[in-house]
Amino acid sequence: MLGKRVVTALVLLAILLPSIFVFPVWVWGAVTLVFLAVAAHEWSLLLGHRRAARAAAVSLAAIGAALLAWHQWSGWPAWFVAPVAGAATLVWVVAGPLRLRRHDARGGGWPLAAALLLACWIALVTLRDIGPVALLVAMAIVWIADIAAYFVGRSLGRRKLAPAISPGKSWEGAIGGFAAVAVLGLIAAAAPALSQALPARLVQGWSPAGAVIALVGLAALSIVGDLHESLLKRQAGVKDSGTLLPGHGGVLDRIDALIPTMPAAVLLHRLLG
Repeated sequence: MLGKRVVTALVLLAILLPSIFVFPVWVWGAVTLVFLAVAAHEWSLLLGHRRAARAAAVSLAAIGAALLAWHQWSGWPAWFVAPVAGAATLVWVVAGPLRLRRHDARGGGWPLAAALLLACWIALVTLRDIGPVALLVAMAIVWIADIAAYFVGRSLGRRKLAPAISPGKSWEGAIGGFAAVAVLGLIAAAAPALSQALPARLVQGWSPAGAVIALVGLAALSIVGDLHESLLKRQAGVKDSGTLLPGHGGVLDRIDALIPTMPAAVLLHRLLG
């Protein structure tokens, strides 16, 4: 299993890193659109919409292709990106915790799932527009929170965060993730090479305290996304969202925490001007 995970991770890195740092933005947009379309298919299957799963994937891919052509033709204006990012963030901030509290992640059906994934894709392309480093740092916030939460939770975890949804997660782990994001975010903000990334812009625009609050908020949203997908799988009675990525499960398993956080990261960039 470990060997499969490593090989899959290396293949993904070989595909994604050049599309972030080497190729034009449209390549990153095309590659990620394929992954998000697969995620739409997986999400629809978890909802029990087997007949609509293909429609969800095709709809997302078709709309995304049209948006990518628009992006290549003239770029996306602020009046388009900001409302999309704001609406997706609002859905996750309000409806996300409510769904977890009710233990029901199936509301809205496949159209809402496809819309939230499309908003995430728009955010990923927008972050790449800002710059490869800005994109990578935004995603790294989620990864750092997850890794720190895992190790702190394993060593210090006592109080379960959501035992009925994901028994392995603890409050101690979540707090450890928040602390790691806050500390490393402030360190990153002082690095000249990361001046256009979100932590530095938050410190410059909102002060270190404001930056910490925003970064912890992103980490909290990443937990909501993670728990939401765990609840989807629990309700569907499956361990993984799919089998496309050997050793890792499905695409949705790998991006669940990015779905709510990337639009929020774009919204923060827009608010900072």
